[in-house]
Amino acid sequence: MPINIKELLTVTFTLFAIIDIIGSIPILISLKGKLGEIREARATLISGGLMVLFLFIGQPFLNLLGLDVRSFAVGGSIVIFILGLEMVLGHELFKSEPDIRASTVVPIAFPLIAGSGTLTTIISLKANYDQTTLLLGILLNLIIVYVVLKSLAFIERLLGPAGLIAVRKFFGVILLAIAVKIFATNAQGLFK
Repeated sequence: MPINIKELLTVTFTLFAIIDIIGSIPILISLKGKLGEIREARATLISGGLMVLFLFIGQPFLNLLGLDVRSFAVGGSIVIFILGLEMVLGHELFKSEPDIRASTVVPIAFPLIAGSGTLTTIISLKANYDQTTLLLGILLNLIIVYVVLKSLAFIERLLGPAGLIAVRKFFGVILLAIAVKIFATNAQGLFK
């Protein structure tokens, strides 16, 4: 089955906005200073494994709870909307407590990269896009994540503080629009 490039771009940019690796650069730089180093490949592989695992077992897990993908997609769209608002308004609603003694896995791979927002988005997108498109979107994002992790110092110098804020707000607006689309697509099916 041929890949729909438009759908692949939508999935890739949606996950890119949710993962918000660019917006996480200040946190990552701080963690790198506290941890001494970040194992880029390990963090990327573990976060990718979590995303792929959730893509495949997310549906059976929902069935176990008595939920369908449309219901989860509507719930996920609300979470995505709140994340978008958080990015645009600059107020942190979802707080994590990074443990500086932990390895690269926590908090970088989870919850920073493959956190609840990312996993919710994957299952929400599964309601609208095929599995191959989602896998390719995840893979493209993992490549971006790895490159960003390897290039933290360079990216920080390149964007500067104002640039990081502008990028975060831009992707926040995109997330708001995506959340509205996912909600509108799936909510009507719930009330028939």
